[in-house]
Amino acid sequence: MAITFVCECCKKKINAPDEAGGKWGKCPSCGFKCYIPLPPVEGEEEIKLAPIDENDETQYREMMRETYHITEELLHEIEEPGEPGHAATIDEKVLTVRIIKYLGLMAAGSLDEAANASNKITPYKSQAKKILEKMLSDEIPEPELANVPAKVLTGFIRNMLTRLG
Repeated sequence: MAITFVCECCKKKINAPDEAGGKWGKCPSCGFKCYIPLPPVEGEEEIKLAPIDENDETQYREMMRETYHITEELLHEIEEPGEPGHAATIDEKVLTVRIIKYLGLMAAGSLDEAANASNKITPYKSQAKKILEKMLSDEIPEPELANVPAKVLTGFIRNMLTRLG
């Protein structure tokens, strides 16, 4: 008896031999990597899914939206630079996140957003320079920037260092 299931990508019906149950295979139509369910056990009764509670779904979406907004507020929270003549400081982790975001936006070609991100870095020139120089000396880039070619990333870092003076 064959296992019959539907490809999650192209929605085509797939038949697989019983021995393939519980393994991964490729859809013969689109090549999508599919999990092949285990064959049904004789005598085992089928359990019907419970209906979705719309109130729970609505509450979940609201909580996720609130979490998103709180996270955005925390990530975009700006510490105002100190009085004129005093060097502004910021938590190094926050500044590193801002720099990584800037570099990621540059790599993605989102230049307007990158310029806005850059404006949140420039008040902290001395700290930003240290972080950028460390990034230049690191052999392995930050995980968020691993998909950016090394030479491109180096160019963006040097460009930012030049702008910081």
